[in-house]
Amino acid sequence: QAPDSFPPLRNEAAVRVLRGRMKGIQGHCNSCYMDAALFSLFSCTSALDSMLFKPFPLCDRNVQSILRDEIVNPLRKTGFVRARSVMHLREQLTEKGQCSSFTNAEKDPEEFLNLIMHQILGIEPLLKLQSEGQKEQDCYCYQIFMDKQEDLVVPDVQQLVEHSFLSSDLKLVEIPSCFIIQMPRFGKEYKMFSKIIPSLELDITDLLLDSPRECCVCGDVATLECS
Repeated sequence: QAPDSFPPLRNEAAVRVLRGRMKGIQGHCNSCYMDAALFSLFSCTSALDSMLFKPFPLCDRNVQSILRDEIVNPLRKTGFVRARSVMHLREQLTEKGQCSSFTNAEKDPEEFLNLIMHQILGIEPLLKLQSEGQKEQDCYCYQIFMDKQEDLVVPDVQQLVEHSFLSSDLKLVEIPSCFIIQMPRFGKEYKMFSKIIPSLELDITDLLLDSPRECCVCGDVATLECS
């Protein structure tokens, strides 16, 4: 355990601490969905550090301390988290979420995020989405759904998000404080893409609802939008 607070790893420090054998979060008993989510959310960014410290109205302080002291701080300090620490969290999720399979079965990352953010910590939804003519919907992460695109062989995240929003006719109601995106995947048998290039920055200008945008012809503020 690492009870002191450690900042997220950046640049050379991230490479030095996280690269090599016996680094990252140790997998055990179908924990890969949770390991990958926790690593993505906390190793190199502070966007969700409020989950570790802030006393939310519904916050379970025991789960919060396990997440902070047994997983995030050791990951940032030494670059390694034992499977036992993640299992400790999984046992608490099983107890709080009334689902007995959190300790042994593979889950969808969205199910894990909804449980820990909404039911256990009581965090407000991070995303507000709206489809054409439909009611606004709140969520904690966005999962990319799209048909196979023959021209996208090795896409980047920017392309996938744009294609997914366009095909689903979705817009972001407001700029999110944190934009968690789940990549397209189809289990062990079939992968839509063998590789996806991470976009280090994400341009959401064209994904925002009612946002003023530039006309691609004359450069003035656009009055019409063609999908």
